[in-house]
Amino acid sequence: MTYKHWKLERETGDQNAGLAWAILDTANSSTNTLGAEVMAELGLILDECERTPPRGLVFKSAKDAGFIAGANIEEFTTADTPEKARALIQRGWDAYNRLAAVSYPTLALVRGHCMGGGTELALACRYRIAVDEPGTKFALPEVMLGIVPGWGGMLRLPQIVGPAAALDMMLTGKNIDAKRAKKMGLADACVPPRVMENAARMLVLSGKPPRQAQLPFMQKLMNGPLKGMVAKGAKKQVAKRARPEHYPAPYAIIDQWQNYGGNTLAVPADQPTSLDALIRHSTTRNLIKVFFLQDRLKGFGKEAKSFAPRHVHVVGAGVMGGDIAAWCALRGMTVTLQDQSVERIAPAVGRAAKFFEKKLRDRKLARFALDRLIADPKGDGVRQADVIIEAIFENLDAKQKLFADIEARARPDAVIASNTSSLKLADIAATFKDPSRLVGIHFFNPVAMMPLVEVVAGEKTAPEVAQKAAAFVRRIDKLPLPVKDAPGFLVNAVLGPYMNEAMKCVDEGIAPEAIDAALVAFGMPMGPIELADTVGLDVAVHAGKQLVADAVPPKKLVELFEAGKLGKKSGQGFYTWVDGKAQKVGGGDTANPELAQRMLKPLLDATQRLVKEGVVADAELADAGVIFGTGFAPYTGGPMNYLANR
Repeated sequence: MTYKHWKLERETGDQNAGLAWAILDTANSSTNTLGAEVMAELGLILDECERTPPRGLVFKSAKDAGFIAGANIEEFTTADTPEKARALIQRGWDAYNRLAAVSYPTLALVRGHCMGGGTELALACRYRIAVDEPGTKFALPEVMLGIVPGWGGMLRLPQIVGPAAALDMMLTGKNIDAKRAKKMGLADACVPPRVMENAARMLVLSGKPPRQAQLPFMQKLMNGPLKGMVAKGAKKQVAKRARPEHYPAPYAIIDQWQNYGGNTLAVPADQPTSLDALIRHSTTRNLIKVFFLQDRLKGFGKEAKSFAPRHVHVVGAGVMGGDIAAWCALRGMTVTLQDQSVERIAPAVGRAAKFFEKKLRDRKLARFALDRLIADPKGDGVRQADVIIEAIFENLDAKQKLFADIEARARPDAVIASNTSSLKLADIAATFKDPSRLVGIHFFNPVAMMPLVEVVAGEKTAPEVAQKAAAFVRRIDKLPLPVKDAPGFLVNAVLGPYMNEAMKCVDEGIAPEAIDAALVAFGMPMGPIELADTVGLDVAVHAGKQLVADAVPPKKLVELFEAGKLGKKSGQGFYTWVDGKAQKVGGGDTANPELAQRMLKPLLDATQRLVKEGVVADAELADAGVIFGTGFAPYTGGPMNYLANR
């Protein structure tokens, strides 16, 4: 039988005769997704295998991009009623239950990304092999869309890896790499690519008991009589980072696992944790919107298809420059890091070494990453670099002098960029012989944590240069946001008035703890006062002068700055800092919507103004930029969406 999206191949003529391979190659797509047609054909394959049972059935991908990216999210946008959503869930639930019940052994050979419904398909197989490559990742990210793993993930994952690890994976949406998957029991084996198919043949025909049968006794208890205790602990952890009225999905996952056997279809429609309630909730709609906004950002830079940067030169080994260099090295780039001396560069290299060890969890890989980061006090790397990023202190004269030297030595095709956060690109480019070469590539602190990078087009920046810059940002796995050259661009321009208003509240006698608590209760990842302390009050003073029209800076901010109390970096700011944590002496009213709205108003007003002025192309990109650049409460769908729907 011929299929549009699948191939069913059977081996003949040797000891593996009778082994079948179900190979997914979703038509007209660079990635495998589980749309209606794909799932219908999966049913036909199971029909065929039922008529002529194979000795074993191995699922694999024909795509270089990965195993399965998950369900077709486009279909979720049309499932706008509980009835449609239930039909979509029923389709996957029935198909995977059928797969799990077949008489012959099954195996998922996972190479590359295995997300959502892809992981649930793998869980429905008797065995799973993870191919040991950096791109191999398992995840159940449904919670990040405001929904639940409804195709059997909530049922099977706890049975395979234990409920604690399963709930952690489902409630965070985190990725699990190949080695970790093997260690936690999600994968039966972790093998290199060269032996993956033979390993799949051997395991699927081995007769080895499935992982469920090998789960330790205590884990079985936690899946049974101790479920309530586990669920209580999980709810307590979720409550620390997500309020149920803002993010109902994680609470639904816990409830559905605890009380309904992981079957979302079994939850009565009138329950707050039901599929019906989730579909009707604005958060689900808004989080799906955010997903598509993220995809839109990923599309920038595709015009520069031929640009394949390998060598990055960073000037300035301070916190920002050093962390930019470390991130680029982590993502496979050769990086030369320039500053006035090796001694100035050494702390950045030391931080990078610790970062690589923590991130890669493999001494050999960490060593390779560190080898790609080269101290370059003389700046020799400028001549060979594909991308040059200036990250020195915010002084116009200093930047102009530096760029005069860079422009003279850089390759004609190299991208020359500034990481400036507050200076106008046009002013920096004033001394360029060819100002069309300068573009802004503006990272945010901390570099490793913040997904957004603003790509700033100055008045004379050539379009192809901006496109190359966006392509580079994607190559290092960040989200590029095109913005025009204006004070603070987008993100800092909306943060400045917001944080200024918060510090005015302090001057009025409102406790920093109460201010921060009000904004965290709204859904911000961190309150504005703690954020100012974290960034540094010296930075806040400088940014305020550049970005806030108010001529009188906040009194308390100035007092602390003049006293050398700069926040986290000095151990004292608005808060006292101990071991990197702000010491808060009282929470104030944790749910003060009036106080939150007062501080949010300048941010919302600034976002509207910047859209109107064309600093960012449209309202949706403004939403994307403020969410991914500031952490603005994702459940709202972004500031412009929030304004339109409140």
